[in-house]
Amino acid sequence: MGTLTSITFSTLDFNFTVKYPEIPRFQSTKKSKNSCLFCGGSIMRERVGRNFGRLRCYSSNDDDGESSSSSSSSSHNKSKDSTTTTTAAEDSHNNDDYDSDSPSGPLGPSYNNFQVDSFKLMELLGPEKVDPADVKLIKEKLFGYSTFWVTKEEPFGDLGEGILFLGNLRAKREDVFAKFQSLLAEVTGNKYNLFMVEEPNSEDLDPRGGPRVSFGLLRKEVSEPGPTTLWQYVIAFLLFLLTIGSSVELGIASQINRLPPEVVKYFTDPNAIDPPDMELLFPFVESALPLAYGVLGVLLFHEVGHLLAAFPKKVKLSIPYFIPNITLGSFGAITQFKSILPDRSTKVDISLAGPFAGFALSLSMFSVGLLLSSNPNATEELVQVPSMLFQGSLLLGLISRATLGYASMHAVTVPIHPLMIAGWCGLTTTAFNMLPVGCLDGGRAVQGAFGKNALIAFGLTTYTLLGLGVLGGPLSLPWGLYVLICQRTPEKPCLNDVTEVGTWRKAIVAVAIFLVLLTLLPVWDELAEELGIGLVTTF
Repeated sequence: MGTLTSITFSTLDFNFTVKYPEIPRFQSTKKSKNSCLFCGGSIMRERVGRNFGRLRCYSSNDDDGESSSSSSSSSHNKSKDSTTTTTAAEDSHNNDDYDSDSPSGPLGPSYNNFQVDSFKLMELLGPEKVDPADVKLIKEKLFGYSTFWVTKEEPFGDLGEGILFLGNLRAKREDVFAKFQSLLAEVTGNKYNLFMVEEPNSEDLDPRGGPRVSFGLLRKEVSEPGPTTLWQYVIAFLLFLLTIGSSVELGIASQINRLPPEVVKYFTDPNAIDPPDMELLFPFVESALPLAYGVLGVLLFHEVGHLLAAFPKKVKLSIPYFIPNITLGSFGAITQFKSILPDRSTKVDISLAGPFAGFALSLSMFSVGLLLSSNPNATEELVQVPSMLFQGSLLLGLISRATLGYASMHAVTVPIHPLMIAGWCGLTTTAFNMLPVGCLDGGRAVQGAFGKNALIAFGLTTYTLLGLGVLGGPLSLPWGLYVLICQRTPEKPCLNDVTEVGTWRKAIVAVAIFLVLLTLLPVWDELAEELGIGLVTTF
């Protein structure tokens, strides 16, 4: 980023210099004309080397190039007229030259006090661009007729701070990319990251098979994620404390048949106004801890799964930002990549590792809880929950119905073990995080397995189903808002964002998405009545 270092003013001659990287736009010496703020004459801006500009005022009229002063002596006027005429001709030539290469030229005249247009201000304040000397060196040392023949260059990156090389691939793309990565470190050191991406707006495939590829160049400090700040650590810690509280609250709520009537009425009656004494809940905190431990255990297993998959690939992850939720205990956590992923297979593996770890623990708790719920000797440990809760998931409701039987499920309340509640909440949270949208684990896995275009199609479908309440039932709206606010943006491309993953990875992702849909799809009333999942006629 450019840094303003010095500004010196005088009456008619003033300079300002800014440190800035070598950018082609600023290398040539040019002049452009604008009006002086002090005398109304023209200002010539000379741009040389790394200096943003040197402004010099000439007292001349903008309309005809003649001197605006009429009170000087004739000899002085002749000399001044000669100087002014030359200046006007030079201004006219340089103004045309400036307008031809300035992006703001066709839009109208220059802008504010110092006549610095917004585009150059963005360049001044934006990320550091690629050094043109390095671009020339890379084109000479890396590219060639036997690897990749460059035919065109375009801006690359979010703000156009990089260079995208377009051309023709002359060998196997994986071999060419590996060779380029090795040579890039030798030629420029540890300054840049090279990306192999699909050629944008390509209308045909590569003759060697697969999509046409291009290579993007970005500075490491621009392309790589920044380190975690102290403020982010504080936020993560506070969110974790809130998640502990919401998990304990879920454990207390699961004992609703044992809670004092005034407490139950306050939380279930919409007309209740006066809050009860919260000290009445203290005796139930200890019995709520096992369920809270189960919910937190699923979250921690999920994050450990990500870490175990990322460690062999030398991929750094951020600290998790847990999202508390009073219904499920937690909505999961936001975990960011703190490294650029090497390829799409790595993205799929890391993205699936967390949900699979959380799914394994959640399914274990759910299965053990079901067995304990069907054990007649464990009645003292069971809690009564409304049977309509089992209609929240088609898959889990059918499993519960098959295990507990028609008589137990076709009732107003169902006695179940708290471990089953923890497993149910863990499976639901895992399913939400595996939805194929944005930067969720499911979105990353779909983007890695099937590409960014497939993620867009999956994402639009998912948003539609969440908006209509088809997925997640009453939790669809809060979850949809959470995704839109925190996780809607797709993941950044990998270094090798072209080579596809294996068939078995695609199959695993497809099966996982199918199970997610079955888990989050509610049981409709007709099927619930036929299967005996709850008393549909009672609500």
